[in-house]
Amino acid sequence: MRVLARTLALAVVLALGTPAHAADTIRLAVQKTGTFSWELATIREAGLDKEANLALDVTELASPEAGKIALRAGNADIMLSDWLWVSRERALGAKLTFYPYSSALGAVMVPASSPIKTLADLKGRKLAVGGGPIDKSWLLLQARMKQDGIDLKSDATIVYGAPPLIAAKALDGEMDASLNFWNFCAQLEAKGFRRLAGIEEILPKLGAKGAVSAVGYVFDESWAASHRDTVARFIAMTRKAKQLLVSSDAAWDKIAPLTGATDPAMLKTYRDRYRDGIPRRSINDEEADARVLYRVLAEIGGRDLVGPAAELDPGTFYHAVPGD
Repeated sequence: MRVLARTLALAVVLALGTPAHAADTIRLAVQKTGTFSWELATIREAGLDKEANLALDVTELASPEAGKIALRAGNADIMLSDWLWVSRERALGAKLTFYPYSSALGAVMVPASSPIKTLADLKGRKLAVGGGPIDKSWLLLQARMKQDGIDLKSDATIVYGAPPLIAAKALDGEMDASLNFWNFCAQLEAKGFRRLAGIEEILPKLGAKGAVSAVGYVFDESWAASHRDTVARFIAMTRKAKQLLVSSDAAWDKIAPLTGATDPAMLKTYRDRYRDGIPRRSINDEEADARVLYRVLAEIGGRDLVGPAAELDPGTFYHAVPGD
């Protein structure tokens, strides 16, 4: 009887299977109004987090700077930022690392009826810049124009401001042109504004060979080393979410309230520009172009932008994902 009881017990265990491992938790610092929140909503709606056996502990923050503080304080595992900041932090001793999230960049936008036809036509005009004097898109635009002998800082009237304010002022017609973050450019585009030039269009003139992911997932190097499988599953999960947002318009309908789109035309523009910005290149190619652009930015932005390092710090890009 004892043998029979043990046999039955073993049969029950085999039938039920072994207990599932508890999901690994990743703490995410996410800007509440940022596009990362769109991706996370898609992940949860499709159950991709459960499929990856990950528990996503999300802290919503008001600004990218708050995310940087959370990461450096050890209160978050992953946030979004750019490789320029990661390289600067590494040079200063913080061993952070970067994995591409999006190559979507800003653009110079003008009203549909504007007489401005080329970037050279910005001379003598009023140009509003979302961000500040060391905004990366602004510095890259300056570098490109200097190749043609145009110093926009002195040859145009430059106004700086917060991206939402710049977008609102552009709609009010208070400036001739604006350079803003991609999602605010998409808002203007949906309202009839014309893209004079996207920043991605000028990068080849500055030495880049393809689309460069300016924004990526940022995490601590030592944390990634001790959570290698977790990081791999996180990246695979986000790739699936991006693919869903590429292939399914219905997925966009589900996240529409998060985007702030006020009409179908604006949602479509967001969708198209987001899809354009999905990284499709190898890490080696991304890093090679980032290294080239870093030198351009270091030359024009100086220590205020890049800190003490004249070159992109080795280890800035995370390589430990199969297939990259």
